[in-house]
This record gives sequence, C-alpha cells and structure tokens, in this order.
Amino acid sequence: MKKNNFNDLLDTAIKASFLGGKKILEIYNTNFSVEFKDDMSPLTLADKKCNEIIEESLKHTGFPLLSEEGSSIDYEERKEWKYFWLVDPLDGTKEFVKRNGEFTVNIALIHNNLPILGVIYTPVTGDLYFALEGLGSYKINGIINQKISLENIISSAQKLPLTINKRDYTIVGSRSHMSQETEDFFQLKKKEYNSVNILSVGSSLKLCMVAEGNADVYPRYAPTMEWDTAAGHAIAKFAGCSITQYGSYDEVLYNKKDLTNPWFLIERSHA
Repeated sequence: MKKNNFNDLLDTAIKASFLGGKKILEIYNTNFSVEFKDDMSPLTLADKKCNEIIEESLKHTGFPLLSEEGSSIDYEERKEWKYFWLVDPLDGTKEFVKRNGEFTVNIALIHNNLPILGVIYTPVTGDLYFALEGLGSYKINGIINQKISLENIISSAQKLPLTINKRDYTIVGSRSHMSQETEDFFQLKKKEYNSVNILSVGSSLKLCMVAEGNADVYPRYAPTMEWDTAAGHAIAKFAGCSITQYGSYDEVLYNKKDLTNPWFLIERSHA
C-alpha cells in the first residue's frame, strides 16, 4: 500500500464510531431485548445495527473487515490480509445491558498482525480515544458536534499520557471477569508497593485508563477475543505502554487462526 493518507483512514474510523455510537444510544434508550449466544454472552440489536453501520462506513477504504458479528471468515482467506479493519461494534454488552454506560465502539486497523490505528468511542459520555502510528494517542472529552473535522479534533484533544498527579500504584481490572491469577497479581503488587489502588471498570475503558495514565497496569488473565483489545492496544502502545503476552515480552498479535487472545499484561513503561 502507498503511504496513503492514514489521517483520512483515522478520520473515517472516527466518523464510523460516531455513527455507530449514535445508533447504539437510540437502542439504549428503548426497552431493548437481549439474546444469548452459544457461550451465553449477551447480544442485542445494538451490536448488530452498529456493526452494519461501521461496515458500510468503512467499505470504501477497500480493506476487509473482521468483527465479532462476522467472525466466521475462513482463516485461509484472511491470513493473506496485509491490512484489515478489526471491529467490536459494542464492547461491553454486559455493561450495556446493565445500563451503566461503560461500553464502547472499538475500531482498529491491523497491518501485518499489529494494530497501527485505534479508535474507542464511549457513546454515553461522548469521550473519544484515538491513536495512529507516528501521530500518537489522544483523548477528547464529550464530543457533541460529531461533524467536527479531524484537524479540529486533534487540536482540541489531549495527548496521552495525561499529566496526572497520583501517588498510589493503580491496577485496573474487569468488573465482569476475575480469575484466580488476576487476584494473585493484585496480592503480589500489594506486597511490592506501599499503597495500591484497585479500580474496576467495564469494556476496553480499562486499556484506555492505562494509556491515559490513570492506571499503571492492567493484567488480563482471563479470555478475550482479538476485537476486544485491538483498538485499545493501539491507543496504549502509542501512548508509551507495553502490551505483552503472559509470561513473556512478546507483543500480542492479531489475525491468528484462533481469534482468542493469549493472556496479557498492559503496563506503563515506568511501572
């Protein structure tokens, strides 16, 4: 691919997240029904409709798209992809069902098994996180005018990590998933640091918290899928964090035959 205008691709992804988020909110404010997949994880109309909108928004880029709602593409086909979009149209469906607002739209662009662009949009608050290789990672709060240009978004956004004065070593974890290994990690850090703060939050907002500096580390010693983490991976990576596989220094990779992620650790470089 030519040194395309990746800013245009970022702009396209951001606009797609806004459109998808708008549809999610429309459904969020109704008496929506919940289905359950084979693994008993919830699925709503919001997942499906947002996925359709994002697919349509990204279609003109010419890159294939892999998402939770369309994950049956054969590996023999997708293993040849050099670039592709990896999308979770509604990350945190459990949080959506609980109506606590902690759910996001996640869009990533993968190149040769690693994310080079990431967008995470929180429809309820309007908070937007975005990252692009060579540009860095950014956050902008409460976007109301969703027709704002990328240039204005970047000029109004804060570069990550933010300057945060905190004294406690802060670990962020999942509200919906907790393994024994994660609990053991918490106990280890409590012995290592005088003061440890443990935060619990839903969806990919955990990755964003490490990226922005509100948390030092996020251990994920429980199952996730590639679309759960790709956008947050980009945002954390280009904000100076490491995203390594459990028990090694190897970076988490994407477009594997098995789309399940290995256990991983996201950590600020100073942690």
